Amino acid sequence: MEIKLPVYFKYTVIILGIILLIWLLQMFQSVLVPLAFAMLFALLLLPLIRDMEYKFRIPRPLAILLSIVLIVVILALVIWFLSVQLLSLTSELDTIGDNIGNLVDKVQLFLFKKFGIIPSGKSELVRNAVGSLQDIATTFLGNTISITTGAIAAFTLVPIFVFCLLYYRDHLQQFMFQFVAKDRRSSMMQTVSNIQSVVQSYISGLMIVIVIVSLLNSAGLLILGVKYAIFFGIFASILTIIPYIGIMIGALLPALFTLATTGHLIDAVLVVLVFAFVQFLEGNFITPYIVGSKVSINPFAAIVALLIGGEIWGAAGMILSIPFIAMLKVMFDVYEPLKPIGFLLADIDDVAPKRHRKVTNWLQEIWNGLGRGKRNDDENKAA
Repeated sequence: MEIKLPVYFKYTVIILGIILLIWLLQMFQSVLVPLAFAMLFALLLLPLIRDMEYKFRIPRPLAILLSIVLIVVILALVIWFLSVQLLSLTSELDTIGDNIGNLVDKVQLFLFKKFGIIPSGKSELVRNAVGSLQDIATTFLGNTISITTGAIAAFTLVPIFVFCLLYYRDHLQQFMFQFVAKDRRSSMMQTVSNIQSVVQSYISGLMIVIVIVSLLNSAGLLILGVKYAIFFGIFASILTIIPYIGIMIGALLPALFTLATTGHLIDAVLVVLVFAFVQFLEGNFITPYIVGSKVSINPFAAIVALLIGGEIWGAAGMILSIPFIAMLKVMFDVYEPLKPIGFLLADIDDVAPKRHRKVTNWLQEIWNGLGRGKRNDDENKAA
């Protein structure tokens, strides 16, 4: 006999379940965050490991170890380069403090001459405050070392989790089959395959985008003669992992550094323009053609997921928010009662595929026009 519950009771239970889930995610953050990153890395490495196993006949444990070592070496090289550049950058904090103090004096003098605003006498205070950045940086580095100790303990779990997930993947598949009827297992495997495709497309595409954007950023800053151009270019491209907000932070730091070192506002504006141009290329050409439409989440849903992920897991949650909401969308699209939520998360281009970006549509019209012109020339020659 089916028991019918009131609608308000169902929604109350759902809300309480969501609150309990968020509490559990925060309570077990130290375990769940490394496990979440391990799942993403495992999905990313899965095609490589399969090729090593079946094409090159490498035993599964050795193939997994080689793949993990490759990822660790790449990340270690990137971290080493950024650390060396950052240490060199902190050695110039005293010079930067003096330049900012002089810049404040110039601004106050300009305001006094043009608008009659009397200097407030705060330039010396600003100079002293900025000049003490060396002490602040030292304290920050000391705190970072203590935080990093816990972070290293957490990140050492990631390779272990990756190894276990990849090594026992067949066992995990059989475990999932225990909850699904035999006639529905093919549908479940198709859903799992779609999730793998989404995550692999997002992560591999993101890595390619980071490399291309870092080259464009560094080239633009080198043309402008910005010091530590390669560092700022790579740093800003890595911040694109955090959608929408990362690129803003990546552009702000080199702009402020350039303003502090040169004292000319136009130089900082040019730096911002370089990043704005690269962001235009990345948003309209690079990411759409590399990542494609597989991670089809609309910007509003992405921003909400970004904020929620940041509230639950901090910076790690912001990084994980987009791939995980893409995975949820795949499951929502399969499960009939949750299809409206999948529709809400979907990008407009998926709902209305005939609508294209203006830039893409404009380029497509030019390409079609060139094609029609070539065909007309061929017809005239044949005539």
